[in-house]
Formats: sequence, C-alpha cells, structure tokens
Amino acid sequence: MKSVRKALREGELEKDTYDRLVCGECEQPLKTENDPDEIKTVRSCPDCDSEWKEIR
Repeated sequence: MKSVRKALREGELEKDTYDRLVCGECEQPLKTENDPDEIKTVRSCPDCDSEWKEIR
C-alpha cells in the first residue's frame, strides 16, 4: 500500500477544486477508513478498490 503523498507525486491521485482526493484512473472521490487504534488512515477508491495510506 503506497502513501497518499507518493501517489500524488506519481499521478495516481489528484485533487479536485475543493482539495478532495480523487482517484486518477476512475476520477471518483476516495472513501476514508479511520481506525482509532491505528495512526494511519486508509483511503480507498470505491470503483477500482485501490488503497493508499495517510499518516494522521
């Protein structure tokens, strides 16, 4: 699982006009999964099921 920052640099993720993360392939907004016991947030695309991690 790649980080959100690395995916943004490589063009896998983009930001829309409201600075929301969007999948580069599907152009769908990402869903967020927060686990209170973890220090990371998992961002996932609802269409292609790709996942990226983001440190909080």
